[in-house]
Amino acid sequence: MTTTPPRPRIDGRTARRDRNRDAVMDAVIELFTEGLIPPSAPEVAERSGISLRSVYRYFDDNDDLITTAIGRHVERNEPLFELNTDTSDPLGSRIERLVDARLTLYTAVADTVRVAVIRSGDLPIIAEQLAVRRRQMRDQTAEMFAPELAALDDATAAEVLGAVDALTQFEAPEHLGATGQMSLPEIRSTLVGALSRLLSA
Repeated sequence: MTTTPPRPRIDGRTARRDRNRDAVMDAVIELFTEGLIPPSAPEVAERSGISLRSVYRYFDDNDDLITTAIGRHVERNEPLFELNTDTSDPLGSRIERLVDARLTLYTAVADTVRVAVIRSGDLPIIAEQLAVRRRQMRDQTAEMFAPELAALDDATAAEVLGAVDALTQFEAPEHLGATGQMSLPEIRSTLVGALSRLLSA
């Protein structure tokens, strides 16, 4: 005779605490998208519907709140940081694949990354997280265009990789959109054209 194992007991207070923490972090991300960089704890409390006292019970201070919210948002978008770096496709197809992936990622996390860049100067943990992501993206770029880079001498390959990497980090679409007043399709066309010229030279 088999017996059904007992269901794990759910601690109501823990579940409520988790829901409240999630609501607070969701509120932070929403306020990021509205240009409040960074939002104050009272603004977060009002948006989330959680008391200010509870916000400070869940997070040590405003820096802890911002850091945790950024980390959570990036983790939610983790699949977008992955990239198919198969080099068997023609160069043009790989360039378009990279640009499309980077713009999809940018669209999803731009507001959060904007705050992360601003706060990286005084919050080492955010600076470290940014550095890890930047290295990940650079390594993916180097792997995707390995055949083209291998055909160059070391110095030239380093220059080309540096330029391609700069054009495919977060700042490139940010600059082209904000300063150049370009739409997303225009940004895509600009990046594809620039990368094609760099890697075909």
